[in-house]
Amino acid sequence: MDEKLLDRINYPADLRQLKRNQLDQVSQELRSELINVVSETGGHLGAGLGVVELTVALHYVFNTPKDKLVWDVGHQCYPHKIITGRKDRIRTLRKGGGLSGFTKRAESEYDPFGAAHSSTSISSTLGMATAKKLSNDKNNVVAVIGDGAMSAGMAYEAMNNAGAMKSKLIVILNDNDMSIAPPVGAMSKYLARLLSGKIYFSFRETIKLVLSAFSRRFSKSAGKAEDLLRSAVTGGTLFSQLGFYYIGPIDGHDVNNLVTILENVKNSSHQGPILIHAITKKGKGYKPAEESGDKYHGVSKFDISTGKQSKGKSSGLSYTKVFANTLIKHAQNDTKIVAITGAMPSGTGLDLFQKKFPERMFDVGIAEQHGVTFAAGLATEGYKPFAAIYSTFLQRAYDQVVHDVAIQSLPVRFAIDRAGLVGADGPTHAGSFDITYLSTLPNFVVMAASDEAELVRMINTSVDINDRPSAFRYPRGNGVGIELPDIKEVLQIGKGRIISTGKHLAILNFGARLNECKKASDILKKKGISVTIFDARFAKPLDEKLILELASNHDAVLSIEEGSIGGFGSHVSNLLAERGFFDSGIKYRSMILPDRFLDQDNPDNMYKTAGLDCNSIVEKIQSILNSNVVIAKNKNLS
Repeated sequence: MDEKLLDRINYPADLRQLKRNQLDQVSQELRSELINVVSETGGHLGAGLGVVELTVALHYVFNTPKDKLVWDVGHQCYPHKIITGRKDRIRTLRKGGGLSGFTKRAESEYDPFGAAHSSTSISSTLGMATAKKLSNDKNNVVAVIGDGAMSAGMAYEAMNNAGAMKSKLIVILNDNDMSIAPPVGAMSKYLARLLSGKIYFSFRETIKLVLSAFSRRFSKSAGKAEDLLRSAVTGGTLFSQLGFYYIGPIDGHDVNNLVTILENVKNSSHQGPILIHAITKKGKGYKPAEESGDKYHGVSKFDISTGKQSKGKSSGLSYTKVFANTLIKHAQNDTKIVAITGAMPSGTGLDLFQKKFPERMFDVGIAEQHGVTFAAGLATEGYKPFAAIYSTFLQRAYDQVVHDVAIQSLPVRFAIDRAGLVGADGPTHAGSFDITYLSTLPNFVVMAASDEAELVRMINTSVDINDRPSAFRYPRGNGVGIELPDIKEVLQIGKGRIISTGKHLAILNFGARLNECKKASDILKKKGISVTIFDARFAKPLDEKLILELASNHDAVLSIEEGSIGGFGSHVSNLLAERGFFDSGIKYRSMILPDRFLDQDNPDNMYKTAGLDCNSIVEKIQSILNSNVVIAKNKNLS
């Protein structure tokens, strides 16, 4: 290759100036650039490698950004970003002030819809297509959704609606037989049957089908002939029954074939939604990714020649692994313990549980709503379900948490991973709201681990909570490196613990900011200010007795949590108000996440920006006390 074509492409309009026979070279160069970029930045690699040809073909055929292109989830959007005006900034991916790892409306007009959670593409593009129809806008709308994302009910709700509305909508099903984990459920088996039935079209067969289907006007008789053709070729499909014109499966790595099909679909007079079933390979073109169990879904920086990823050093186990190992120990003693996850077995550690107890671990796919109610059903029969779901994903099942679990006081145990700020994945994956949305519910026990030993105690405690739902939250990353307790060590429900005592102010900590509180205490001590540190453990039920005692023995109280307004601090404030403490002049303040979504950065910087780091705690306490030393109303807590 004498000339690097990718150097000439800054926007899709540049790509469209090339000849068809140059698209293979562009695809190879784009794949190579993607590998180089992610080796430096880390991030999502395998998904992007699988859609290189599809990305090139879509932008070559469709007039983006006037034609709208929506990528479901956004894991696969890096190649899209490279050729849509962001090539010069692509190495800032997932860094503070840099490009988002997902599509983002504020970042580019080529990102018409922000994504990061799955299965939203068909709904959003249906809304766009409907808006265009109402505005008499003839431009196209295209959604690209993976087979893993098709396991979510929202995708079918959208397809059912689109088919009934006969909207002009193009959906690309990117079928790589691999989401983050191997796909589960009837849909994955259905797609496998389509392939095993050898409906995989060669270039010539595809052209013949597409041209025959779209080269004529759709008269009534022609429509019948078309239905007969589809029935003969596909045997009738679920997609056809939902009202979609189905094409495929086709080779998603044959860029010229893709261009031909997309052009015919774009120029067709078909009135109604169309689904193109493209078969791709996650990790395509990079051997270490192709051979990886998760096809290099999410990676840290790596060596291109070996594929070896660089890992940070830590003295402690990850919270995720502590959860998995502890649950396995309990499950060995209690056959009623079962585990549930939503397409995240490795992310939640339940892949380890599955190896030990394959019949007692259930991956429901990207279907948290179903997963929560499924867990509720298990609980009605005397089982002890542990639903391990990221905080940000549990939001999708809130109605089920309220209606199917809380109202019925069913003992479902929620293991809430990725609580708090999560770094490079940014605001879409931050666990900011679970304290608030769970603590407001009657009948719930809500706990937060301040370290990995406390996480073990909370798991132990939840095993024996059989009369109501419970939840324990824990952060992403590694623990602080302390010894873990025995699985018999449990907590008294609603009781916190005193970490250290002082006379000027009481810190009420809830969750993983405890170490920052300790650091702040050491700094303040040198300034002549002594503080009491209380690890609340429970946001619900509150340790009312000890909180009121601390308020009685200090001039000021400060609560700290990694959550939004309405959580632990709001419950403390309500308690103090109801008991008349504000009438007596006590100072109470809370430190929570700010009332805005925080962009991605490394976790330390994010907590500094959020005002929840050690220095922010020191500054807050000094401002509350308004002097170097304030004499408390009462003596030091004994």
